[in-house]
Amino acid sequence: MSSPDFTTSDLCDANEATIRVVDPGFRLYGGRIKLAGMIETVKCHEDNQLVKETLATDGTGKVLIVDGGGSMRRALMGDQIAASATKNGWNGVVVFGCIRDAAAIAKLDLAVRALDTHPHKTVKRGWGEKNVPVRFHGVTFAPGEYIYADEDGIVVHPTALI
Repeated sequence: MSSPDFTTSDLCDANEATIRVVDPGFRLYGGRIKLAGMIETVKCHEDNQLVKETLATDGTGKVLIVDGGGSMRRALMGDQIAASATKNGWNGVVVFGCIRDAAAIAKLDLAVRALDTHPHKTVKRGWGEKNVPVRFHGVTFAPGEYIYADEDGIVVHPTALI
């Protein structure tokens, strides 16, 4: 799949009054740099069962936002879950927390943003919530809104811009 044709800088310039810019701090992973799509969310803490279940569903045109509470103690996504996301058509994943298997994820046609990497897996109890507004790095991510990211950053808008 080819990357969408946009820059976050141009989106900001054209939508200054309505666009929300995510505070810096996310690292780029995955084989694709740009991501764009409708937001779905998972809110979980050191438990990636809902992440795994969600990315195993049809993600055509979507980006999963994972609010892991910023935990740096466990990885909320690894190469197997990322491969499932790719297979199911997800445009990308943003993890407010860690991922693992970064080298393998770099080979996938998937855009991934995360705070860092960590080799330790999570527990799987199914704790958490799906498709609720989540807030981190200065922005609220609401299901049904749209997210865009490139080398310059991440932005959120209430409607589709591209």
